[in-house]
Amino acid sequence: MEQNEKKVLLSIRNLDVVFKKGKKHFKAVDNVSFDIYKGETLSLVGESGSGKTTVGRAIVRINPCSAGEILYDGKRISGKLSRKEDREVIKKIQMIFQDPSASLNERATIDYIISEGLYNFHLYKDEKDRVKKVEEITKEVGLLPEHLTRYPHEFSGGQRQRVGLARSIVMEPEFIIADEPISALDVSIRAQVLNLLKKFQKERGLTYLFIAHDLSIVRFISDRIVVIYKGRIMEIAESEELFNYPLHPYTKSLISAIPVPDPKIEKDKKLLVYDPSMHDYETEKPELVDLGNGHMVFGNAAEIEQYKKIRFGES
Repeated sequence: MEQNEKKVLLSIRNLDVVFKKGKKHFKAVDNVSFDIYKGETLSLVGESGSGKTTVGRAIVRINPCSAGEILYDGKRISGKLSRKEDREVIKKIQMIFQDPSASLNERATIDYIISEGLYNFHLYKDEKDRVKKVEEITKEVGLLPEHLTRYPHEFSGGQRQRVGLARSIVMEPEFIIADEPISALDVSIRAQVLNLLKKFQKERGLTYLFIAHDLSIVRFISDRIVVIYKGRIMEIAESEELFNYPLHPYTKSLISAIPVPDPKIEKDKKLLVYDPSMHDYETEKPELVDLGNGHMVFGNAAEIEQYKKIRFGES
């Protein structure tokens, strides 16, 4: 599908998120703009504290926007909404959280946890229909019917994350924000959860915003990747384009941190450490520029020229 044929499902425009504590202000997200196309997986990648989770939480309106706006299907969903619009957004946009144990109510049974959205939005005809929906989704995420009467503390991290996934999918959303959904899980379980996410995307035409700090994971599930550092976007590109031609020094540092399976290569490889003081933005202010191929990089005019040479100069 060509870029111009794709339908923009979610659009973030010049987003700022500022946290205030007394007289102190902290800008967690600084002038962030990007689009997410219907049916794609867009990954938002950066180290801890880069603002990636803050962006995800701004979309579901846990964090209010200080400036800019968020549009879903062409309609503004940031700021004040009517009760009807608010409920519509909650139903269409779901979030899977990083820590499955913290996001599940320990006092509720798995049956109730998965059904909560169905109850709140009355998304079932009768009790028989609710039970059927819950049992079907439980089976689809790889849990058993007898698990429904149990409580979250009786499950492993991987099983709890499956409950979190079932709770989101049962609402039949269009868009899911997956906030580091596998970082708290064992390596062997991670692939299972990723495969489940891909399976649901294929079957239900879902769109994902996948938030992660580990580039090795996102390479295989993302259509496009957005790299964020200290609240600002450094680079945006299609997955393979970004790995083949990483241009921004921060992106290069993230890629250099990916472990290599060969112990000899891993031992000898050079880690790149990003130093923001390498940029001179005193005279020329940087901006996010599209170099072509949908590859966007943050830099001033001199840096952009350099990036263009690296990317297209060899041809």
